[in-house]
Amino acid sequence: MALIRVDFAAETLELDTSMTVVLPQQGASPTPVLYLLHGLTDDDTAWTRFTSIERYASEKGLAVVMPQVHRSFYANEAYGMRFWDFLTEELPATVERFFNVSTRRADTFVAGLSMGGYGALKWALREPHRFAAAASLSGAVDLAYIQEFDLRPHIRALVSRVFPDRKVAGGDEDLLHLVKTADPDALPRLLLRCGTEDHLVKQNERFVTACTAAGVKLDAEFGPGEHEWGYWDAQIQVALDFMLAGRR
Repeated sequence: MALIRVDFAAETLELDTSMTVVLPQQGASPTPVLYLLHGLTDDDTAWTRFTSIERYASEKGLAVVMPQVHRSFYANEAYGMRFWDFLTEELPATVERFFNVSTRRADTFVAGLSMGGYGALKWALREPHRFAAAASLSGAVDLAYIQEFDLRPHIRALVSRVFPDRKVAGGDEDLLHLVKTADPDALPRLLLRCGTEDHLVKQNERFVTACTAAGVKLDAEFGPGEHEWGYWDAQIQVALDFMLAGRR
């Protein structure tokens, strides 16, 4: 495997940015690819620094693309940059130009932790034609609740910066709304994992309830675990097995 840090100009963001890529070195055929998203306080290097994702990807023959989106909730910020457009339009096109990765839906996956779990599910629910499977680990999956009820000053300031002019509830940033309005038959396979000691567990339980009510299939499981890298290192292995099990 090759571990590559890519510094490149992002036209959508109007600045230079970075992504970390794990890439198989052998084989002429296009490689299946996982877009692996970071959490609120992380960057594109976090997954390779704090888990063994490179080793796990090597065992699967999988390319892993880890972009950097700062504290954006993978959204077009009202006062800031167009991170949603970067993620969903410019990033895949750039990856496909730079690397020999597959463009087939059956070979394309997305996953993330915390804020990245939210981003992964949002991308999969809004563009279900793109992915075969998606996974959220300890995801911040109820952003409407966070916007309205989270009283922590730093979270209120963050949400006010990203979404000052729009209410999340009932829109295309609201995962529970996206599930409610989705066509269950068109969605990729979905996986959710969250620790029972995680401060986001209630949000994840509400997402599971919303999926059940909407008839959306979701492989969900809760077990011992906190909001920390030991849990995510274990669960990303589960997510990889789940996502790649459906390849054909």
